[in-house]
Amino acid sequence: MTNFVYLTRERLIEIEKELKDLKTRGRKEMAARIAEARSYGDLSENAEYDAAKDAQGLLELKISQLEELLARARVIDKSKLPKDEVAILSTVTVKHLGNGKTFKYTLVSPEEADLTQGKISVTSPVGKALMGNKKGSVVNAQVPAGVIQFEILEVE
Repeated sequence: MTNFVYLTRERLIEIEKELKDLKTRGRKEMAARIAEARSYGDLSENAEYDAAKDAQGLLELKISQLEELLARARVIDKSKLPKDEVAILSTVTVKHLGNGKTFKYTLVSPEEADLTQGKISVTSPVGKALMGNKKGSVVNAQVPAGVIQFEILEVE
């Protein structure tokens, strides 16, 4: 059932740092918060204590999720990917044939996708349509609003 998560070396390091911070500083702060709430008296009617315990549960859930993600992580070596066709980590310049606008996307794993940074998932409709194609190809992306046609102008 293990499905790998492909990450860049940079993203892997970010996740490892976040996990270390949550396990050290995050847990320490949570313990202090619970101790303070406990000092307020009767735990059966202590809303601060209940809130702190809930927050602790969320912190532990986040830690567990990051550990599970790292256990499935595989680092992508960009140098071994094809240079002339769209693959994960490719930066692709496309022209939307419906409105003539040009977009530049980097295709990444779903865990790294962030449209505000121009990073789209290889599993997104546009990402799926672009994968495996070359410069000059016209692709159709099936999106919720219908079909969008893109021409691939550049693959980096």
